[in-house]
Amino acid sequence: MRARYMLVAGALVASLAACTTSGPDANEDGGAGKGDGKTLTMWTTEDVQDRVEAMKKIAAKFESAKGIKVNVVAVAEDQFDQVMTSAAAEGKLPDLVAALQPEGVQSLAVNDLLDTTTPGEIVKDLGADTFSPAALKLTQNPDGKQLAVPSDAWTQLLFYRKDLFAKAGLDKPDTMAKITAAAQKLTTGGNAGIALSTTPGDAFTHQSFEYFGLGNGCQLVDTSGKIQLNSPQCVDTFRFYNDLATKYSFKGNQDVDTTRANYFAGKAGMVVWSSFLLDELAGLRSDALPTCPECKKDPAYLAKNTGVIGPVSGPSGRPTQFGQVVSWAITHDANKSAAKQFVEYMMSDAYTDWLALAPEGKVPTRKGTSDDPQKYLKAWSGLSAGVDKKAPLSSVYSADVINTIVNGADKFDRWGFAQGKGALVGATQGELPVPKAINDMVNGGTPEKAAQQATAAVQEIEKSVDK
Repeated sequence: MRARYMLVAGALVASLAACTTSGPDANEDGGAGKGDGKTLTMWTTEDVQDRVEAMKKIAAKFESAKGIKVNVVAVAEDQFDQVMTSAAAEGKLPDLVAALQPEGVQSLAVNDLLDTTTPGEIVKDLGADTFSPAALKLTQNPDGKQLAVPSDAWTQLLFYRKDLFAKAGLDKPDTMAKITAAAQKLTTGGNAGIALSTTPGDAFTHQSFEYFGLGNGCQLVDTSGKIQLNSPQCVDTFRFYNDLATKYSFKGNQDVDTTRANYFAGKAGMVVWSSFLLDELAGLRSDALPTCPECKKDPAYLAKNTGVIGPVSGPSGRPTQFGQVVSWAITHDANKSAAKQFVEYMMSDAYTDWLALAPEGKVPTRKGTSDDPQKYLKAWSGLSAGVDKKAPLSSVYSADVINTIVNGADKFDRWGFAQGKGALVGATQGELPVPKAINDMVNGGTPEKAAQQATAAVQEIEKSVDK
């Protein structure tokens, strides 16, 4: 699994409320390890075989050290909601869930399926000051209660061609105005200024829009919880996105694959993508290699000539970073003592091994220890990324790129969580109203209509969540 996208948690809210028993019995390998206190069941959506095998090796080391066996059960991401619903109904919840996204954490919390005491104890034991404050905030409820333990994150970035920018005399594209100016100037000779996602029903389109929206003060809801997608800030962000997509990007629906392919072919001056692009851009994956004309002689050409922007800002906002944090969640049926030991082990002794599963998409949310505040950041920068080839990211990219990725986790923000609307956020990921509004907009609509359409759709979703 290349965990670039949000876990769809909308169905989980409704289905757990109904608590049906339908769905495959993917929990046959175990529910919570009750009884002897020496067995845990851990679910993970990191279901690619090499990662599962690596996780099993870590679990075996933990068993040797602590005498507690951990059954690692891979659950396909698109089956997670259904399987969790079934497990809850049958009283067969796992003890732990790995790599759970904030939407999923909030949905499980709303349905009273989480142990919300132990995560706070773990963070306190390890040292709250060793974690990214933003990551902790995204895994808390509005009262500051820790619902899960943030394990790692990926960062949304704006990748841009430094060589083309220098040749054109363009400023670093860290504001909406600079991005538009660069996109306009670089759209020439069959090339586009930016490759931008517009496909409806695609979380990637939502992420791309929220990335810009956050920096322009566009929020899903205001402090009172009222939906705000038709605010002036959001209308302006829809207009900005529409201009980029219709004037300076590629025709037709663009998605995660086409945006990458166009940037890799040297046909786009910029692209919005996650930090998972880094190993592919460096030529470390054979099924996704850069194909630009210069890349034939130098496969690392694009990596050498690409800069990255983390937080962006608009005229109505401040620099803000979109990113996705994943966490260790402990269920209310868990063997809490054993689960606590395992999570603490994963966030300390085994933390570097965990990050090594995919360094480009597992930026540490725990930077170090009290004795060595940069311990895990330093270890992460030396980890080898890639699939068919391996190389440390720090051997390919400049210190500025690495620092942008690492420091982004301190500036993370997401729609709805600070306002206590995590369950609504999860539900919108099931319906994806913003990508639908964007697609209608770029195919003949207007920013004003898109904002109203998205607002009305989220209001309808909210009704189902509030039932």
